[in-house]
Amino acid sequence: MAQPESLSELLNGRRAALDASLPALGFVLGWLVFGRSIGAGAVAAVVFALAVSGWRLRNGDKPRAVLIGLLGVCVAALIALHTGRAEDFFLLQLLSNAASALAWAVSIVIRWPLLGVVVGIVLGQKARWRRDPALLRAYLRGSWVWVLQYVIRLVVFLPLYLGGFVVALGVARVVLTWPLVAACMAVSWWVIRRSLPAGHPGLRHPVTEPAPAEERG
Repeated sequence: MAQPESLSELLNGRRAALDASLPALGFVLGWLVFGRSIGAGAVAAVVFALAVSGWRLRNGDKPRAVLIGLLGVCVAALIALHTGRAEDFFLLQLLSNAASALAWAVSIVIRWPLLGVVVGIVLGQKARWRRDPALLRAYLRGSWVWVLQYVIRLVVFLPLYLGGFVVALGVARVVLTWPLVAACMAVSWWVIRRSLPAGHPGLRHPVTEPAPAEERG
């Protein structure tokens, strides 16, 4: 098998992790420094998010992806301001991890693993990777690692959220973002490489079978 760049390099894992963790850190710092003020925490979170957005745009990220990240932080801040509960800043994160775990698990069951879908889009392959039985099997196995990632977050976040432990939620958000994302990408990449047969040309070069007649039109 060829040795292309890692999943982390393909998917820009470090940038996505910073986008998710720094605004949460800003919220907790603002909340603590200004006497547990949710308003101050919300302002700090948005300021951190704007800084991260500017950095990402400067490094060539697509404006739409940057805007979605910024919008997520603004919605989380508005939820906390509306409910008056600082821990609700993390509610959107909790719900998104539950939805992600479910979506990734369903994608495996229906044999459209999201890991393959995402990498296929990044590499401009559309669904060609799916006609490679070995690559499909590798993506199916690798996607279970991503399901586990979201489940781990839920197991940690839910008790902290229910207990109202705001600082612990912020720490968990940082610890379970880049370190966990890095571990997830490394392990899923290892699973993919172990699953592909010797001599397979790698992710960029699916060994495709002929498309079904109805797909060829």
